Amino acid sequence: MGDRRLSQRLVILASQLAAHPSASIPQACGLWGQSKAAYRFFDNDKVNENDLLAPHYQNTKERLKDHPVVLAVQDTTQIDFTSHPGTTGLGILSDPEHRGLFYHPTLLVSPEKTPLGLAHHLVWERPQKDFGKRHTRRSRPIAAKESQKWLTGLEAMAQLQVKLPQVRLVSVADREADVFDFFTKAQELNLHLLVRAAWNRSVTHPEKYLWDQLENVDPAEHLTIEVPRRPGKAARQATLAVRFSPVSLLPPKYRRGDPTLPAVSMWAVYAKEEDPPPGEAAISWFLLTSIPVTSVAEALEKLHWYTCRWQIELFFKILKSGCRIEQLQLETAARLRRCLALYAVVAWRILYLTMESRRVPHLSCEALLAPEEWQALCCFTRRTSKPPGKPPTLQEATKMIGQLGGFLGRTRDGFPGPATLWQGMQRLADIVIAWRLGHSP
Repeated sequence: MGDRRLSQRLVILASQLAAHPSASIPQACGLWGQSKAAYRFFDNDKVNENDLLAPHYQNTKERLKDHPVVLAVQDTTQIDFTSHPGTTGLGILSDPEHRGLFYHPTLLVSPEKTPLGLAHHLVWERPQKDFGKRHTRRSRPIAAKESQKWLTGLEAMAQLQVKLPQVRLVSVADREADVFDFFTKAQELNLHLLVRAAWNRSVTHPEKYLWDQLENVDPAEHLTIEVPRRPGKAARQATLAVRFSPVSLLPPKYRRGDPTLPAVSMWAVYAKEEDPPPGEAAISWFLLTSIPVTSVAEALEKLHWYTCRWQIELFFKILKSGCRIEQLQLETAARLRRCLALYAVVAWRILYLTMESRRVPHLSCEALLAPEEWQALCCFTRRTSKPPGKPPTLQEATKMIGQLGGFLGRTRDGFPGPATLWQGMQRLADIVIAWRLGHSP
C-alpha cells in the first residue's frame, strides 16, 4: 500500500471480512475501535482499487502458470444502492429511477471450471446526462460508449498474455460482447475470443447472413445434454445438432465505407435443439471464436468452454447475496469502490473453495485453511477435544464447513454450494476464536 500502517490494516480488515462475508462491517470487525479503523481505511484517499488488488493479481498470475488454456470471462453487473439515498457520487442504472455502480470484472477460469482469480476490475458511475442516448450509438465512436469496457478488458488480457506466453488466454463473453470493434481489437492484439453471437451479421458467403450460412451446413454431431430443472419445469434431456464452419463477418452496414474495417475471419459453432418438447423453447447456442474449429472434438471443446462462463454469474451471486455488497452504507461512491475491490477477493475465495473441493477432493485442506482452522473445525463438528493427527482432505473440510451453514451431507446431497459455504465460513470464524481462547497458555 506504500504505507506500513495501511498495509497492516488491509491484512486485518481482509481477514475480518473474509471470516464474516455476510456480516455488516461493525459485525465483522467486532469492536468499535476496529470498525472505526475500517471506516477510516475506506475513506482514505491514499487507498485505491489497484493497490488493493495488486497482490491478488500477482498471486493469480502464479496460479495460471501450470494451465495451458485459461478462459478470461468478462461480464457486467449492476450494484444497486437505491435503498441508501444518502449515498453521494452514484450514477443511474438501467432503470433511471435506481442509483448505483456498474461493475465489469474479468474472472480467469480453467476449462475444469476452477476460478483462478481476477485479472481486471472495472467500476464506473453512469451520469444522468447519458440516459436516453441509445439512439445516437451509431454516430459515436466506441471509446465514447460503454461498449469500450470489452476492449479495455482485452487490453488488460494483452498485458497478461505478454507475461505468460506459455498460456493461451481466451476471452469469453456473452451476447452483449457481440460488437464488431471487439473482434477487430482482438485481432489487433493477437488475442483469442469465444463470444455468443447476438446479431445475424452479414457475411461474404453466398447465403449473405450468418445464421443462414450455418443452417445450410450439415450437422457434424448430435449431442445429448441434461437440462437441469427450473421453476415450473422438470429436468429433461435435449439432443442438439452441432454444426461448425469458418465465417467471414462484414462490418455493420452503416460502417461499410470505412476502409480500416475489413471483414473479420472467424469460426462459428452452432448447437441447436431441432425437436424440442411441446411448450419448451428450443436450446440454441451460436458461438463465434477466433480459434480454428476443424473437427467435432474442437467444436465440442468450444461449447464446453462457454459453459465455464457461468462461473462469473456465481461470482456475482456470492458478491451480492453472500457478501451483501448492496447493503453497505458507506455514504460515498469512492468508499464503496474501495470496499468493492476488497469484497471481490473475498467472493472469489469462496467460489474457489467451492469449485476446488470438487476438482481435487483429496488435496489436503491446508491448501486453503490454517492449522488452527481445520483443527477447530474437526473438533467442533466431531464433538471431540482432540484434533486428528493429520489434516482432512479439502472435500472433507468443505463438507464440514457446509454443515456449519446448514448442509445436511446426505448420500444424494452432492457438494455444498456457495450459499452454505459462506454461511459456514462465518460460523467457523467464531469457532476458531473460541479455539484460540481455549488453547492459549
